[in-house]
Amino acid sequence: MSEYRIILRCTGGPEVLEREAIEMPRPAPGEAVVRHEAIGLNFIDTYHRSGLYPVTLPSGLGSEAAGVVEAIGDGVTNVRVGDRVAYAGGSQLGAYATIRALPADVLVHLPDTIDGRTAAAAILKGLTADMLVGECGKVQAGQTVLVHAASGGVGSFLVPWLKAIGAIVVAHSGSAEKAERARNLGADLSLCCPLADLASAVREFTQGHGVDTVFDGVGKASWDASLGSLRPRGLMVTYGNASGPVPAIEPLVLSRSGSLFLTRPTLFHYIATPAERDAAAARLFAMIDSGKVPVEIGQSFPLADAAEAHRALEQRRTTGSTMLLP
Repeated sequence: MSEYRIILRCTGGPEVLEREAIEMPRPAPGEAVVRHEAIGLNFIDTYHRSGLYPVTLPSGLGSEAAGVVEAIGDGVTNVRVGDRVAYAGGSQLGAYATIRALPADVLVHLPDTIDGRTAAAAILKGLTADMLVGECGKVQAGQTVLVHAASGGVGSFLVPWLKAIGAIVVAHSGSAEKAERARNLGADLSLCCPLADLASAVREFTQGHGVDTVFDGVGKASWDASLGSLRPRGLMVTYGNASGPVPAIEPLVLSRSGSLFLTRPTLFHYIATPAERDAAAARLFAMIDSGKVPVEIGQSFPLADAAEAHRALEQRRTTGSTMLLP
């Protein structure tokens, strides 16, 4: 079998992604070799490729995949050959590959009810949703939450997850079609208005109060709309930069906007240990098994066509999760 990976030798547009043949990996002590069944595509991959999030070059790409363990190194006790597993980050980049070796302690076991493609579509985005709603946002039943890019990768997990815990969800999307999808995911109000009009629409819906929390993966373009949508002492969670990074912030802006709270979380600070990772994965798989959080694979691309997948993602031509298939 011909093994290969997608490698990044310089930063730039999708055209910088190259296919490179690789040898069959051998696991070092503490490592496992995983043959990938499916690889998840995420917006953070484009940040690594473009240089927005610097990486040491040359570099692999991708942080989310599911597959089967083919070999283990000395000292590995948490997985065995033949186990079905998935992972999200926790090591150097390199998920864009047919097979790879990585630290075994980042792997989570897949229950029989979760197939490989579902796991690869869900593990990073679903763990992110679990973190945002839970430990980060601490959202409670009855609170009102604004979700940007509500039919996108993370947004399509956030909307039904929030509804499952009893929150009131205001969704914002970039088109009427995507707004309809967010509505079908359970949003109480699903908008596709210009960002300049969003805060006023949110305040009309909330009778002038504003929302308790904003989950914003868009970044620069939505920053003002997000602040304008929050109630006094509300929580602004900016977790992505799809439109570019948020500009420098003066703390007085938060004061003038209502003594707002601001956080910029990173998932891996919330799943820093195997115990934290396993607990989060268990919550995610339980949500999926319950049927309350559907996993939609909106589109898939051959791994060799990773550049075209990046173009589709950046041009907002995707919905739900996107797969790369070896």
